Amino acid sequence: MPPKDPDHGPPQARRDRAAALRAQAASAERRRRLLLITVVGVIAAAVIAGITIAVVSSGGGTSPSPESAGIPTAPMKTSSGRTTSPPWGTPDDPSARVAAAGLPMLGEEGNVEHIHAHLDVIVNGKPVAVPPNIGVDQRTQQISPLHTHAADGVIHVESPVKATFSLGQFMTEWDVALTAQTIGALKAGNGNVLHAYVNGKERPGDPSGIELRAHDEIAIVYRPTTTKVTVPDSYDWPPGE
Repeated sequence: MPPKDPDHGPPQARRDRAAALRAQAASAERRRRLLLITVVGVIAAAVIAGITIAVVSSGGGTSPSPESAGIPTAPMKTSSGRTTSPPWGTPDDPSARVAAAGLPMLGEEGNVEHIHAHLDVIVNGKPVAVPPNIGVDQRTQQISPLHTHAADGVIHVESPVKATFSLGQFMTEWDVALTAQTIGALKAGNGNVLHAYVNGKERPGDPSGIELRAHDEIAIVYRPTTTKVTVPDSYDWPPGE
C-alpha cells in the first residue's frame, strides 16, 4: 500500500473543517452585527419620532403665551370698584370682578407662575382687613390666577403661564377703587394724605400700577397729615411660602 500523502491526509481534512467552521462563525457574526445595527436604527428612529411629536405637540418646545390662557401680556395699571368707606368685604360676584380685571377663571390653580406678595391697607393708623376668597368663585368652583385664601393679606399669584400681575388687577377683583388720590370713598386732601409703599419705600403715582413681585410687602396708607404711621417694610413669610 503506498504511503499517505501528508498534504491530503487526515491533518489536512481537520484543517479544512476548522477553516469551514471559522468561515461559518464569521458569517454568523456578520449577520448578528447586521441585525444589531438594524434594531438600533429602528429604536433610534422611534426615539427621534417621539421627540419630534412631543416638540410639535408642545408648540415647538416654547412655553405657552399669556394670551393662550386669556391673560393680558401687560397687566392693567388702573383699578375700578366700590367708592365706599371700609371695611370692604369679598365681592358678591367674584367671577364678574375677575372679568373686570381682565383675567380668566380657571378650573384649578396654575403652577407655572407661583409667587406671593403681601398687602397691608392702613386707614387712620388702623389695619383694614383684606378678606379671604378674593378671586375665588365657590359657586362655580373656579379661581382666578390672582386670589386670596385667608384674611392675612397674602396675595397668591398661581398662573398657568408666565405673566406679570398688578395691584390694580387685584384691587379690581376686590372691587375697591384705587387711584393716586383715593381708595374707596377716602380721598386725599383737606388734611389727609394717601401714600403707597413697596418694601418700606414710597412709590409715587397711581398705586394700581405696582407690579406684584415675590415676597413684596405693599402698603397703602391713608392718614391725616398730622399723624405718623409706622409703615411695614417686610412680611414674616412662613417657611416654603
